[in-house]
Amino acid sequence: MASSMQSRNAVLKGDKVKSKSILITGVAGFIGSSIARYLVRDGQDVRGLDNLSTGNLDNIKEIAHHVDFHRVDLQDLDALCRLCEGVEVIFHEGALPSVPKSVLDPLTSHKSNIDGTLNLLLAAKERGVRRVVYAASSSAYGNSLTLPKHERMTPAPISPYAVQKLNGEQYMQSFQKVYGFETVCLRYFNVFGPFQAADSPYSGVIAKFITSMLDGVAPTICGDGIQSRDFTYISNVVHANMCAASASAETVSGKVYNVALGSRATLLEIYGMLAEIIGFKDAPQFAPARIGDVDHSLADITAASTDLGYTPKVSVMEGLIETVAWYRSQRSSAEMATRLPEVAVPSAEFAHIGV
Repeated sequence: MASSMQSRNAVLKGDKVKSKSILITGVAGFIGSSIARYLVRDGQDVRGLDNLSTGNLDNIKEIAHHVDFHRVDLQDLDALCRLCEGVEVIFHEGALPSVPKSVLDPLTSHKSNIDGTLNLLLAAKERGVRRVVYAASSSAYGNSLTLPKHERMTPAPISPYAVQKLNGEQYMQSFQKVYGFETVCLRYFNVFGPFQAADSPYSGVIAKFITSMLDGVAPTICGDGIQSRDFTYISNVVHANMCAASASAETVSGKVYNVALGSRATLLEIYGMLAEIIGFKDAPQFAPARIGDVDHSLADITAASTDLGYTPKVSVMEGLIETVAWYRSQRSSAEMATRLPEVAVPSAEFAHIGV
């Protein structure tokens, strides 16, 4: 990833890296925390905000001492203005990222995904932030039969969530055109990987498949399983965000880019790969298809490759192996934690070896 960064941008590389901060909204979420871990390892000055409605502080526990965290809601414009002070780049990952939830409660999603995004843009403009990299969504394409999806297609969102994320794109582009404000929109395609929550009705399908199989329970597929997605491992998405933050404004500002692997797999294929990795033998269960879901999704990533220098590094199978290993490690850690009270406290003579 680091090789794709451009040294002319001091916020990401160079001697002045500590002079400006990077702000991540939704920093305790799946994607936001993944971006934060990369930036902390890279020595960046990271500030993060999250209202913890869906985020989890455990996601940033290992880097807590290196992130200036604030529990703030995107509805709080005054707080956003304070947090944007001295910030160079914002990665806007904060949202209510759920199609089903937006169908059940469109107003709450609207406030977070539209009002919150506008508040952030107002605060960023007021405080002189250079660039906002926005987490857009492939759901903007709707159920178009055209494959692969490319950025020149007319959006056709179906769910309230898709409408809201598209509206966020349009606000980004408006601020670029009206105020000369640098924005880049990244349309994510079905991101998966470590730290993705699996304990919610709105969790990603891969997270739910893995945890169910590890529990010895056959996962449920909504629909016939033939629906396909461009499943994208999280490290590819982090790489795309770094590229978007450092690319030339003349080339990328105000534009929208697909972020994906550039290939697709059906839910049944994903099920089969996970069953092989985990050693799970049972067939899936089936339930009715979910309202608002699209049938097929596949991205054309040519523009991101050309303009951003984005090249996905991790395949679906490689990503699934890493993700399964992470979920297994979490379970092992939890099991060890439950046994700790039964373990005798080591004597002082062993302290020097870190027991």
